[in-house]
Amino acid sequence: MGCLTDCCLCPLLFWPALIGGAAYFLRKYMQGGQFTKQTDETGKVFIVTGSNTGIGKETVLEIAKRGGTVYMACRDMNRCEKARQDIIRESGNKNIFARELDLSSLESIRKFAAGFKKEQDKLHVLINNAGVMHCPRTLTKDGFEMQLGVNHMGHFLLTHLLLDVLKKTAPSRIVVVSSGAHTHGSINVDDLNSEKSYGKIAAYTQSKVANILFTRELAKRLEGTGVTVNSLHPGAVDTELMRYWSFMENSLIAFLVKPLQWTLFKTPRSGAQTSLYAALDPELKNVSGLYFSDCKAKDVSAAAKDDKAGKFLWAESEKWTGVNTSKLD
Repeated sequence: MGCLTDCCLCPLLFWPALIGGAAYFLRKYMQGGQFTKQTDETGKVFIVTGSNTGIGKETVLEIAKRGGTVYMACRDMNRCEKARQDIIRESGNKNIFARELDLSSLESIRKFAAGFKKEQDKLHVLINNAGVMHCPRTLTKDGFEMQLGVNHMGHFLLTHLLLDVLKKTAPSRIVVVSSGAHTHGSINVDDLNSEKSYGKIAAYTQSKVANILFTRELAKRLEGTGVTVNSLHPGAVDTELMRYWSFMENSLIAFLVKPLQWTLFKTPRSGAQTSLYAALDPELKNVSGLYFSDCKAKDVSAAAKDDKAGKFLWAESEKWTGVNTSKLD
């Protein structure tokens, strides 16, 4: 009788174990490419925007472990300082600095760049990591649609304000965090600022196309300077960026979706790997204008290769941010 009972229990024990094991191995597979090369970043200076949490924090942590000097450029200084202390404690590297940067304010961006230049005369890698996703329509302090304003326009200005230092420090790199979501987007030349109509997903994908168009155009303009620029897709990552997803607004649905997130989404550490690859891999020293995913070069959508749209975006970005790029050519 005891044997029969044990046999009856076997399926009840077998299926949960099988499902759990399958979920574990699927999660491991979904973490994607990993940057495993050992590099020494001692003496090199980095800026990582939006680095108090998620991919940005993990990027800083790994660079810190490799000896780099990192400026964490964040909007929320309380959270940034807490993250900085965490990173110093875990890496043993004290050359990690927290500085205020609000990418939704051109004034804040100019103030950050000026302050950085007073402290440093070199910059080896600028990682444009910060971003917002799927937020309700709001405007930056300068009247730009928030997703385009933060994800593209803010970084456009920041990059240009730091180009002189990057050129002086060459060989140096610019890394632009885009998204695979760019494949669903395009540049709306008739309503770039989403004033006629607004869709939070369309605005986000437009900003991610903008990241790649900016990268490609900037790469052309920086030929021969020793400064490279590449963009990337970090993967589907379980970070705070998901807070604006509509289903996450329902606490019950969010709770039920959690196991799927755990299985199918990358951890922030895994999400940082392609940023680290683009920023640190010695083999990419002279590589510019490409788009990476899972630590490999990947093709982009037709909209992200549209040179006409790229030139339009560049001209509009100059107007919106007040940058005169003719002085930089």
